[in-house]
Amino acid sequence: MAEKTVAAPTAANQPTRSREATRAEDRYVAPAVDIYETPEELVLLADLPGVGKEDLEVRVEEDVLTIRATPKPSSPGEVVWREFELPNFFRQFELSEVIDQEKISADLKHGVLTLHLPKAEKARPRKIEVKIS
Repeated sequence: MAEKTVAAPTAANQPTRSREATRAEDRYVAPAVDIYETPEELVLLADLPGVGKEDLEVRVEEDVLTIRATPKPSSPGEVVWREFELPNFFRQFELSEVIDQEKISADLKHGVLTLHLPKAEKARPRKIEVKIS
């Protein structure tokens, strides 16, 4: 990382030598998400540019769906200077009893995470046949 001299308020008002801030590993960006509903399921699309399968964690714990991604930059050679960095992603959703948590599935394609959240059988709309007596 390059060093630079910056003016900072000091007791003697002397320039202080400091380093540029690097990416903080605990900072996250909430990915943009679209959610669609069909009679059978909810479909969640999350935009995760630069994320590969090995960089992604999707979990359900205590009725909370968590998406966490930490993309690792790739480069064709040795990096001499880097100004473009991919952000870490984090987003959580509280799930209701309408979702069958055991049947949630995920697919990642071209930086878009698709989550299929099937509705529980009891929450799906159904047609009730009326009999004539």
